[in-house]
Amino acid sequence: MELIDAILLGIIQGLTEFLPVSSSGHLELGKALLGDDSLPEESLLFTVVLHFATALSTLVVYRRDVAEILGGLFQFRDNEATRFSAKIVLSMVPAALIGFFLEEQLEMFFGGSIVFVGCMLLITALLLFLADRARQTQRPVSYVNSFVIGIAQAVALLPGISRSGATIATSVLLGVDKSKAARFSFLMVVPLILGKIAKDLLDGGLVFESGNTVPVAAGFAAAFLSGLLACTWMIRLVRNSKLTYFAVYCLLAGLLAIGLGTWLAG
Repeated sequence: MELIDAILLGIIQGLTEFLPVSSSGHLELGKALLGDDSLPEESLLFTVVLHFATALSTLVVYRRDVAEILGGLFQFRDNEATRFSAKIVLSMVPAALIGFFLEEQLEMFFGGSIVFVGCMLLITALLLFLADRARQTQRPVSYVNSFVIGIAQAVALLPGISRSGATIATSVLLGVDKSKAARFSFLMVVPLILGKIAKDLLDGGLVFESGNTVPVAAGFAAAFLSGLLACTWMIRLVRNSKLTYFAVYCLLAGLLAIGLGTWLAG
């Protein structure tokens, strides 16, 4: 992978991680347009590294919330911090199970099939469109809701299904306040990404050639820095703006990806 390509993909990851437009889908589209012919395993490796970078940017922006979660994990009292930590852990279960038992099958979807990505973007658009028409309430995230939102996060492991879009849309459809839904959505992914990194390190899954060190490091830095900017500015946009705007974007991007993929295949 060329250095400039890695930086561009890192910026794409950082900017799209916090908007409901599917960062993984945009990465696959970016790889296809840039001519990345990596094997699915190598492509997934780079994707995980970029997700790790944006996870770190989330930790920086939400450092107080993260401290609250960590404090709740080590407390045995029934208080808000402990309950919130338990909900975060519960939301991780579906995606963790799929990642553990179906990892090889999942890797096959990261091979540059932009027609598939386009179809998944259309599903994301539908979710956002439905969520924007859900009745607004002030409900918090319950234990049942956290598990259902976790299922949405597991489905969003597919490229083109926006993780934040799926989890925020599911939360809103369940009646959760949009602001609380956004906060829960961005925090619930951090331990999952860190767990994935730890698993791959233990399994040797992140081994790569030394010649790729500089591009991967550049992509990591680009994703982290752009993620910091996006997280501080765009999270407010997600909370306050109509999800229909993002639904229209995903619809257009999905149709463009399907058309482009069909044209390239022909």
